[in-house]
Formats: sequence, structure tokens, C-alpha cells
Amino acid sequence: MRTLNSNLNTIVSKVPQVMLAFWVVKILATTLGETGGDAVTMSWFGETTPEAKGTGYLVGTGIFGVIFIVAVLVQIRAKKFHPFLYWLTIVATTTVGTTLADYCTRSLGIGYTGGSTMLLICVIASLLIWRWSTGSISIETVSTPKVEIFYWVTIMFSQTLGTALGDWVADTNEMGYLGAAAVFGGLLLLTALLYYLTSFSRVILFWAAFILTRPLGATLGDFLDKPISEGGLALSRYSASLALLVVIVALILILPQKPASKAH
Repeated sequence: MRTLNSNLNTIVSKVPQVMLAFWVVKILATTLGETGGDAVTMSWFGETTPEAKGTGYLVGTGIFGVIFIVAVLVQIRAKKFHPFLYWLTIVATTTVGTTLADYCTRSLGIGYTGGSTMLLICVIASLLIWRWSTGSISIETVSTPKVEIFYWVTIMFSQTLGTALGDWVADTNEMGYLGAAAVFGGLLLLTALLYYLTSFSRVILFWAAFILTRPLGATLGDFLDKPISEGGLALSRYSASLALLVVIVALILILPQKPASKAH
């Protein structure tokens, strides 16, 4: 029995405790995913230039998709919690989410409404299949390779949905990037209040917060690197991505990154 408990603790320790530091790094990681994804598809492959070939978003999704798959496989095979590995996998989900959302909404021509709807269906379907297959979508059950796969696939879809939602609110409703960031920041604050002041389902609140951090980070990322004429600061996507990466690494080193006492 002691050996069994030890093995379970080893599996559980691969994920970090969900504390304030977790959410701070998560928002920065989603912002990096936006600037990093745009750096490859827009700056490198030139998807927003007259010379665009129309394949940049798809190729970018392929590149980041491979990185995502490799990172998830390494994360699942890991025997204990590795902060940099975990956050590398999170960043991988945000970058592939950025390029995949752009491919769906722009290259496929289905627009923000269609793309957001399709991706919302993917998130819901992932959660429902997860629930049907394992009996729970509680983050406390993420303790086996099978559940970890559901965990990361759901996260990837939620990151993609968040990108589309961020673009939809910022562009379609003419709120601008800061206005959209304020909307999602407000919704995130509301989620936190529900967590602390009510007995509302912790499972639903976690996934709601997880999804909301993505459009918040996406709109902040767009604010950093989009042209001034579009409401951005026109910073270099490469420079912004590097700066965000440095901050994330510093925070991982400075802030406590303790393994969870149980799977979250």
C-alpha cells in the first residue's frame, strides 16, 4: 500500500499547485503564445503582408503542433514535477492555439463567430468525452496518462478558443485590445469572486478561469505587437516574445513552483 501511495504521489507531483503564482505565469504564457505564434505566421511567413502565400497559418500550426505533441508526451512520461517542462507544455498549447485559431477564422474564412462557435463545441466535446470516459472532469483526477491526455487536449482546445474569443471581442465589437482585455479581466475577477464568496462548482470555475486567461493574454499580446493604427504599440513580435520569455523564466525561478499535493 505504501508503494502504491508513493507511485500516486509521484504522478501527482508533475503538476503545480494552483495558486496566485500559477495564474500570473499562466497569463504571461498566454501572452507569449500570442506574440510567439504571430512572430512565426505573420512576421516570418508574412501572412499579413502582400506577399502572403496563404499557407503561413497552416504551416505555423504544423510546427507548433509537433512541439505541442512532443511536449505532452515528455510531460506524461516524466516521473515528477518539472516546472520548466510543465510551462513549456503550456506555452506550446498557447502558440498552437494562436496559429490554429487564426487558420480557422482567417484561412478557412469562417470568421470569428464561426471559429469561436466551432472551437467552443470542441472544448465542450472534449470535456464531455473526458467525463464519459473517466467519470469526472475534476482536475483532481489528473493522475494517469489517459486523464493527462484529456487534460492537455482540453487545454489546447481552450487556448485556441480563447484566441478566437479575444480577436472577436477586440476586432468585431470595435472595443480595441485594451478594452477587450478589460472585459476578460473583469470576467476573470468575477470568477475569482465566485470562487471565494460562493460554493459554486470549483471544477467549472477552474475551467472558466483557465479559458478566460487565454483571451486576456491574447488581447494583451495583440496590444503589444499590433500597429499603432490598429490600437497596438507596434513592438517587434520577436522582441516582445523574448521579453515575455525572460519574465516567465525569472518568475518560475523566483516564485514558488511546488508540486501539487494532489492532482489538480
